[in-house]
Parts: sequence; structure tokens; C-alpha cells
Amino acid sequence: MGIFGRKRRSGDDETGGVASQRGEDVEADDSLEPEDQLSETADGPFDAADAEEDGIPRIDLGSVRVPVPDGSQVQVEMDPEEGGVRAVHVVTEIGQVTVSAYAAPKSGGLWREVSNELADQLRADGAKVNVGRGEWGMELSAIVGDVALRFVGVDGPRWMLRGVIAGPQSTASQAPEVLRAIVRRTIVDRGNSPMPVRTPLPITLPDAVAQHIAEQQQG
Repeated sequence: MGIFGRKRRSGDDETGGVASQRGEDVEADDSLEPEDQLSETADGPFDAADAEEDGIPRIDLGSVRVPVPDGSQVQVEMDPEEGGVRAVHVVTEIGQVTVSAYAAPKSGGLWREVSNELADQLRADGAKVNVGRGEWGMELSAIVGDVALRFVGVDGPRWMLRGVIAGPQSTASQAPEVLRAIVRRTIVDRGNSPMPVRTPLPITLPDAVAQHIAEQQQG
């Protein structure tokens, strides 16, 4: 499955300084039209056991398979200390989207705990935080300096998926639906291994992406 294609236009990565960590950019596929495919309401995100083949191109990160809208880039953030992958971001025209999955209890409810803690942490850091409800429950919005943040979370079978979009305040009104559209079409593969609750599910890179990063590092 090809996930690489057209470069984004110059200036599309203006996220108000959010993407300050250095990473490797990988281009997205032209075939995925965000308005035609990602904006349609679905019942997702999906557990890997229940996901059906829908033809939507996704980047396969092992524990999560994330759709990448046309015109976006995938940015891989490496962990210099551990030598592995810290996070993978989808950089859109509206903002930078990060989707992460965690081990969760069978009883669910982890997102409510995490979101309350996150709101407290953001307020302690001086952010202006608003709490609301979306299609999966609690959503958080926050302003940190010139950056607007929106968080959503979904409790699945033994996993919790968290999505966040960060961008300039000028695009904040468009950010929630961009984030929800990507989260809605994400597939989570929890695996069967026992894990402590809140453990991040491991990220693995596709061979083509790993090779691209290795070439960039060698160059």
C-alpha cells in the first residue's frame, strides 16, 4: 500500500511553533481525499478484530493504523536517548495530529481518568482549558501561548486511544473535525500480551519509512 505522494505546499506546516521537535517528514498519498473519505461519520475507531477492508490508505504503525489525509505529511519523532520512535505525527494544513494507543482495563473508563489529569496538568502549566463533550465523550481544548490544542479519547476493548491536534489559534475552529476524522478511521491492534494499564502500545515503522529515515540520517 502506497502512502507517499504529493508534497504539501510551501507554508502548510505553519503550526505556531508546535512541531518544534526534530523529526523526519514523509509525504502522504494523493489518493486519500479528506473531504470525501475522512469526513464521513463512521463507528470507529476500530479494533483490529472488527475492522473491515475499506480501501482507505493508512500508515501501519503496528499498534495503530492511522489514515493520512491527502496533502499531509507523516513526521516521525525519534527518541535520541532510547534510540526508538517517540511518536508519529500527521501534519495537516490545520495542525499537527498525534494519535496514541495505551493498554486499558477491560472495564474501560480510562479516558475519563486521563482527561481529568490532563486538564489539571494543563491548568498547572498556565493553559486556558475548556472541557466539553464530543461524539466519544469528554473533549478538552486548551490555549498554550499562541498554540491551540484539542484532545479526544476513546475507550476500546482493553485499549484507550488518545488523539490531539496542535496548531495556530487561527485554525482552531477547523481543528476538532480534522482530529475527529482521523481518530474515527484509526484501527487499533492491542495484541494479546499482558500489559500494565496506561502502558503505551508499541510503535513500529513500515520498512519504507524506516529506510527513508535511515537514509536521511546517513545523508
